[in-house]
Amino acid sequence: MTPGAPAAVVAGIGACLPAVVVPNEELVAWWEADAEWIRARTGIERRHVVSPGEATGDLAVAAGRRALASAGLGGVDAVVVATGTPDQLSPAVAPQVAVRLGLGPVAAFDVGAVCTGFLYALGAAAGLLAAGTARSALVIGADAFTTVLDPDDLTTRAVFGDGAGAVVLRAGTAGEPGALAGVRLGSDGARHRLIEIPGGGSRQRATGQPVKESDLYFRMQGRAVFSQAVTRMAATARDSAADAGWAPGDVDRWVLHQANARILAAVARELRVPAERFVSNIATVGNTVAASVPLALADGMAGGHLRPGHRVVLAAFGGGLTWGSAATVWPDLPTPPPPAVPETTPVEGPDLTEPPAAVRRRSGGGTDQPRGR
Repeated sequence: MTPGAPAAVVAGIGACLPAVVVPNEELVAWWEADAEWIRARTGIERRHVVSPGEATGDLAVAAGRRALASAGLGGVDAVVVATGTPDQLSPAVAPQVAVRLGLGPVAAFDVGAVCTGFLYALGAAAGLLAAGTARSALVIGADAFTTVLDPDDLTTRAVFGDGAGAVVLRAGTAGEPGALAGVRLGSDGARHRLIEIPGGGSRQRATGQPVKESDLYFRMQGRAVFSQAVTRMAATARDSAADAGWAPGDVDRWVLHQANARILAAVARELRVPAERFVSNIATVGNTVAASVPLALADGMAGGHLRPGHRVVLAAFGGGLTWGSAATVWPDLPTPPPPAVPETTPVEGPDLTEPPAAVRRRSGGGTDQPRGR
């Protein structure tokens, strides 16, 4: 990008995690699994889970409020929410987030690209700024993904957690700290079945047949997804670095979607860069889907691993299949406080922190093994 040309600039950041924490030891108690097996396979030690009545919109509002405060702004011209778990099928959650934040009748819409959603939302918001439609935008990645997991499947319950992260973008110029460069987005719909929730949409409803309960839960073909994630994230991240004029060795910090610790290690090997340059918080939050990249950014800042002046590349891969990346020189922002807790009053509903029904039904000393173990 030509120095001095119009650009979208990162101006604030915020994060939110639900209060309830589920460590591996609780999963072990439910499934008679091995806590070390979970950690070794995924790199995850614990994850945050929404309580009854908490939803994606609650997480998004809390993270958005923190990001606005970080930027020193009372309002923005647009709100873009990336999520795979909106509060309802229709309407989008973004307009509700905007009104709860007191932002007035601003442009507000959702982006659905699952784990790549935050990068797609950044691209969409940057486009609004480039077109002059907005001078500032709040971009939020938020998911309560534990609400769409099969309660009897350890292979997904061990991996995913809930949360939200947000950044504020303002109109600025290329070359200044925080200016986004090399925004790359891609997809491969031919492989959409690798990551999906089959039921609940118009395709299933148009059959006129009752939906199977199992079709309402998230499914993933792990081995094939692993290969695609490594290949696609490494390629798009390398392209964004090149767009910014950097070789992989010039990049100070890589902030990638926190899907699995082994995927991050494989991407580092693919790029031939030290793993120490990768920001990672997967051990404490798990895979938070669209919230993953902004949560890692906030955590990297809070821990001192991400500092002003660092050359940073963001990248993600998710359902669709989709992938995306962007580059920036990290700006001097206030160190984010610990993630906010959702601002909601829990209502009567299922407790996602309780062991699944199949486990509760077992008598002591059951022999069932978790799927995929």
